[in-house]
Amino acid sequence: MIKRPSKSEQHRELERLTAEYLNKGGKITQVEQGETGLVNGAFGKQMFTLSEPKQSRTAVPEVLAAIDARRKAKSARAEAGTRRRRPKKQVIYDDFGEPLRVVWVDK
Repeated sequence: MIKRPSKSEQHRELERLTAEYLNKGGKITQVEQGETGLVNGAFGKQMFTLSEPKQSRTAVPEVLAAIDARRKAKSARAEAGTRRRRPKKQVIYDDFGEPLRVVWVDK
């Protein structure tokens, strides 16, 4: 089994990586507590854009009717094929939890 690092080991590793980053010339900027990362208090407006204009959609009633017909046919088949329940074996126990006998129960 793989040994997971303890919290102190993780802390030491983070300290080492931070020191290594600073030694290579990296900078850490201080941020005031409660300061937001939003631009002017709102999410970025240009997160996702498409180069193509939005296409208009056309309804296809024939396709929708065919899908509904298949769905109804499937549910009709499921109703017609109800299975008969088989008897189930049930153990009868006494007051002390010891098995007394086995009976078959129809449910």
